[in-house]
Amino acid sequence: MEETPNPNPNPNPKARRIVKIKSSETWDSHLRQSKAEGTPIVAHFTASWCIPSVAMNPFIQDLASDLCHIIFLVVDVDDFKEIANKYEVKAMPTFLLMKEGVVVGKVVGANPYEMKKRIETTLQSNTHFVV
Repeated sequence: MEETPNPNPNPNPKARRIVKIKSSETWDSHLRQSKAEGTPIVAHFTASWCIPSVAMNPFIQDLASDLCHIIFLVVDVDDFKEIANKYEVKAMPTFLLMKEGVVVGKVVGANPYEMKKRIETTLQSNTHFVV
């Protein structure tokens, strides 16, 4: 019997919840999906040269594994200035917490404790915060 190749090269389905945005269309598609399915989004606005942003990556990977009902989007501000400008991202890292395609919270800075607290309270309630 011939073995069928696994179409998903990543055996951990939770790890697929982190998506690096590669086009404005991909961003728009995830916002539409969030709206249609009610899936929360955490958008991590980052830059390869920003040490605090890069330092948050392992923490975000852990969060994505623990909070598999949330889609984590990674947006490089150097590649997608128009998206960063639209959401008034002025510093990195900036995390937008979104429900149904709408920003319901914002965390600026590399503070894992605050980040986790805000995700848990904001994306599991109807409260709107901005830091």
